[in-house]
Amino acid sequence: MSIDDVIQRVLSARIFKDREKLRPDYVPENLPHREGEISKLAEILAPAVKGARPSNVFIYGLPGTGKTAVTKYVLRKIEVYSKSYSSEVELKVAYINCRNENTNYRVLFNLCNYLNERVPFTGLSTAELFRRFMRSLDRERILLFVVLDEVDFLVKVSGDDVLYKLTRINPELHNARVSIVGITNDLNFVEYLDPRVKSTLGEEELVFRPYTTSELTDILNERAKMAFYDGVLDESVVPLCATLAAREHGDARRALDMLRVAGEIAEREGASKVVEDHVRRAYKEIEKDRVVEVLKSMPLHTKLVVVAIYKLRRRKSEAITGEIYETYKGLCKRISVDELTQRRISDLINELDMLGIVNARVMSKGRYGRTKVVKLAISERALIEGLKSDPRVAWLLQD
Repeated sequence: MSIDDVIQRVLSARIFKDREKLRPDYVPENLPHREGEISKLAEILAPAVKGARPSNVFIYGLPGTGKTAVTKYVLRKIEVYSKSYSSEVELKVAYINCRNENTNYRVLFNLCNYLNERVPFTGLSTAELFRRFMRSLDRERILLFVVLDEVDFLVKVSGDDVLYKLTRINPELHNARVSIVGITNDLNFVEYLDPRVKSTLGEEELVFRPYTTSELTDILNERAKMAFYDGVLDESVVPLCATLAAREHGDARRALDMLRVAGEIAEREGASKVVEDHVRRAYKEIEKDRVVEVLKSMPLHTKLVVVAIYKLRRRKSEAITGEIYETYKGLCKRISVDELTQRRISDLINELDMLGIVNARVMSKGRYGRTKVVKLAISERALIEGLKSDPRVAWLLQD
């Protein structure tokens, strides 16, 4: 099929009315089944309307439970009320996704840019960058909400130095104030934090529960009305998307992606309706992409553990923890980084098991105790695709 035929097929398709309504960054005016969380977060942040600094708040929950959408929704409302209240303090919101901006320097670089403080992309110390951020911030009476989404990626890659500085910044400011909203998918995230950061960052905490199948169905039905033309969706499509996503911890983002990709598959084929088969194919496509994205975002030592397991698989299908650790240490020497302890590597293997990257099971060795047997649970293609963008480990896969 020629490119002209492909374009004509898409142009003539009557599937999507507005596919952007299915994107994860779209925040609708109505957020079904999150009324309680909206109310609680609003109670914490509402003092900002009068120019007062609210407590820092930390939001926990599995992926796709509405944490980011609720945060943006509440802060958007507070911004509107703040302007109508005529407060002497200007309210601003700086949103940073730490999955992408996962170093202390990049977080501070983005905060400076948000305040129109031009700084070089590299070359300054983080101490100098923080000083410039403070100077720019304190020029006016500003209440700045710093929203750090998926903040666990920042801490796992670069430590909690920036968090420590941000939680201690207010006594050093004369005009401005800073309030932090941290969002994480990792329910054990606080274990990575210095106790001094933990005590001030988590002044208030919210936990978002996963959506049920019926709740996901309500969410998808609302978005579908905005995203698709009438009569395009087969009646089984939305319930199937909801059921498959509920199986994955009630992930609304995953359900919306599935519905959108199913529509795109139907559109590419020139179909007049989105049917169950399109959903099942969309599920497979998203699952493949999810593994690649998870691998790309992993910290260096987790990637090295995956490479170690991959290399051992070439010799045998399963490996024990001791073999993995020895291979991992060899990889660390090759790229000149200090290795972690065997206990920490065992913890990383458990995390990989939870993510579905490996399968790990405990095997008894009789009087010699027990050991963990590990094997890869993903394809070689997905592994290479996920790790090839990191030059530190990509070349290790080639020999």
